[in-house]
Amino acid sequence: MIILGLTGSIGMGKSATASLFREEGVPVYDADAAVHGLYAQGGAAVKPLEDAFPGVTDAGAVDRTKLRARVLNDPEAMKRLESIVHPLAGQAQLDFRRAAYAEGAPFAVLDIPLLFETGGDQRCDYTLVVTAPAHVQRERVLSRPGMNAETFEAILARQMPDADKRARADFILSTAHGFDYARDHVRAIVRLMIRLAEETHR
Repeated sequence: MIILGLTGSIGMGKSATASLFREEGVPVYDADAAVHGLYAQGGAAVKPLEDAFPGVTDAGAVDRTKLRARVLNDPEAMKRLESIVHPLAGQAQLDFRRAAYAEGAPFAVLDIPLLFETGGDQRCDYTLVVTAPAHVQRERVLSRPGMNAETFEAILARQMPDADKRARADFILSTAHGFDYARDHVRAIVRLMIRLAEETHR
């Protein structure tokens, strides 16, 4: 089974692109959704995060706003957070891979925001970076509820620059030209991945 790593900086359209792969019947692992599950009531990360950062939980779940405020501009706190969450998310990703393989999927997509930053690209056969012009990115992000310029800049500072991601990618998809354009590119990548998977099994 071929693994395609899907990534892109905040506001580039990565989640929308992941949805296009799902529309084509491709299994997609959503790292953000996996973390949401870990943070939800009863999630595996709730107790260890409350122990590490007292006061960041509410009604048995992690309050992401409180947690972000505690770690966003504190590199040591961010490392502590990642040391708790990454192993738990890694297990969720492994479970996803096993399930997709068992179902006979020729390839699967790993939708991971910090794919290159965490070295996750080393566990992928190919990588796809979703991109858009900086002014489009900024406009999209600042239109989100609860987002402001300071938080946006802090998030960007943690992410590898878009140009560096594009330089390392096997495929680049711009979301600046609408859904039809993006969907055509996704379908072309799906056809290629299936063909490559078939060739490896000959």
